[in-house]
Formats: sequence, C-alpha cells, structure tokens
Amino acid sequence: MSKKAFIFDLDGVIVDTAKYHFHAWKKLANSIGVDFTEEENEQLKGVSRVKSLEKILLWGNKSISEEEFAELMTLKNDDYLSYVNKMDESDVLPGVKEVLDQLTALNIPIALGSASKNAPTILKKVKLDKVFKSVVDGNSVKKAKPNPEVFLKAAEQLGVSPKDCIVFEDSQAGVKAANIASMVSVGIGDKNILHEANYVFEDFTKISSNFINELLKK
Repeated sequence: MSKKAFIFDLDGVIVDTAKYHFHAWKKLANSIGVDFTEEENEQLKGVSRVKSLEKILLWGNKSISEEEFAELMTLKNDDYLSYVNKMDESDVLPGVKEVLDQLTALNIPIALGSASKNAPTILKKVKLDKVFKSVVDGNSVKKAKPNPEVFLKAAEQLGVSPKDCIVFEDSQAGVKAANIASMVSVGIGDKNILHEANYVFEDFTKISSNFINELLKK
C-alpha cells in the first residue's frame, strides 16, 4: 500500500477565519462605497488578497490608483490581523482536532495548503503549529487556486505522490485545485456548492474515524 498524506486548507476548514475576512472586506468595500454581501464573500474564499480587491472594485464599478490599491490591501490585512491576534484554541472548528489526532497517531504526514499569508501566525495562535510537517501558504506560492501549485508543492515537501494525497477544502476553487492535481478531494460545507468534490461533509464532526481509515486503505 502506497504512503498517503493529508493536506488541509486553513480558512473555513481548520479555523473559521472566513467570518473575520468577511468583516474586514465588508468594512473596506463600504468605505469606498461598494455594497458587500455574504454571497459575494463566498466568491472570495480561497482567492488572494489582490484578486479579491480586484473583484470588489469590479462589482462596484470603481477604479482607483495603484497607490490607493496598495493602501487598501494593507488596511484590510491590518483589520483582519486585529481579529487574528485574539484567536486561541477555541477557534479550531469542531471535529478537526480529532481527525488531526487520529492521523498523528497513525504517523500520517500532514500538510497545510492555504492562500493565507497569515497561516503560520494562525497555527501558532490555535496551537496547531507542531502538527503540520509542511506549511505551504501565500508566501510560498505564486499561483492562486484553482491552480494546484499549493497542493503539488505540499505533496512534494511531504515526499508523497499527488495521487496519494487527500485534500480537505471548503471552497470551489480549492476543490478544483485538488481535482486538477489528481488528489482525492473532500469538501467541507454545502454539498450543492462543493459538488465537484469526491466526498462532501457538512463539517468535521460528520467525519468518522472509519472514513479516515477507508481513505488510507484506498
């Protein structure tokens, strides 16, 4: 049986930072006179900060100078980090720790594959930084999901073939990236949104230890 590895997205999978992103993006959008809804926030999941701001400007039919663009990105990140700095272990989503503990006990290599440039900070805050053998984040990749770069890099760092990697994702872009990389995709969230995933669970509390064992056997 070939060696397996598990790769986890961060925002919306391990921790619910999506709500912090929403508050920060909404504040930014409103400050430049653009309306911003939760549906629009959904479209920014797994998308880089630059691309997210470009989308917001497009929705609001706004154009700004490069200088203002850079200022807004810094403002958004500072605002977001003010929420992140208050995070602790209670921010880890229900059921996640149990799955990570099971994989750690079985000595299965685990990686993080996230667009977030704040991933190392967040992992430290929620005391999960020692769990991940590899952390591939927005600081180490150039191409955003659905490009599979982040997951392929994680597989390479773990020394495991892409086809033997299992990815946990909450965004359409992330599921697509995993599928393009020929990895097993497990969607966390709404099955209507994540229908392209090989498996979909509402959240980690619905994932049994038997399911993890089955994935390891495949």
